[in-house]
Amino acid sequence: MTKFSNADYLLDFQNINFRQHPELYCIGKGEQGVLLVEPYKSEILPHWLFKTPDIARESGEKIYEMFLAYLDQDDFVGADMARKFLQMGYTRSRRYANHKSGRKYKTNPQKTGSAEAEKQARTEISPYELDPIKAESANIFKQKWIQAKTNEKYLQLVARHKQMYEQK
Repeated sequence: MTKFSNADYLLDFQNINFRQHPELYCIGKGEQGVLLVEPYKSEILPHWLFKTPDIARESGEKIYEMFLAYLDQDDFVGADMARKFLQMGYTRSRRYANHKSGRKYKTNPQKTGSAEAEKQARTEISPYELDPIKAESANIFKQKWIQAKTNEKYLQLVARHKQMYEQK
C-alpha cells in the first residue's frame, strides 16, 4: 500500500473534505490517518466501540454496513476508512485483551527523547494479562476487517485509487 509521506501530513486535514477531494487521500499503512480524514472520521467514529463482545458485534456490523454503502457509492475513501476502523477495532481490543491498561509498553516510546531511548522503551512490555472478553471483541472485529479487506469491489477500488494517486 502507498505509505503516508511527510508531505501528506502537511495537508490541512481540518479543512479538507476528502469526499469532495478523494485525489488527496493517501491509503497509508494499516490504520494510518484513520483519525484525520473527514467527513469519514465523524461519520464512523461514533459507531466504533469494543468494550464487550455484544457491543463489538453491533459496532462491527454497523461499520461493515457503512463500508458496503460506501462501496455502493463507489466512494473508495469512505470504504477504506471503514476498513481502517474495523482494523483498529481489532488492534485496540486485542491490545486491551493482552494488557489490562491498554498500553503495550511501560512507557510511551514516542515520547522519549532520543532514538536510543525509544528503542529501549520498546523492549519494556507491560505485563501480559489475557482478558477473554476483549479477545472475543477482537475476533469479532477481525472477521469483519478480513471481510472488508478481501472484498472484490474494494480491491478494484484500491487498485484504481493507487493508480490515480501515483499519477499526481
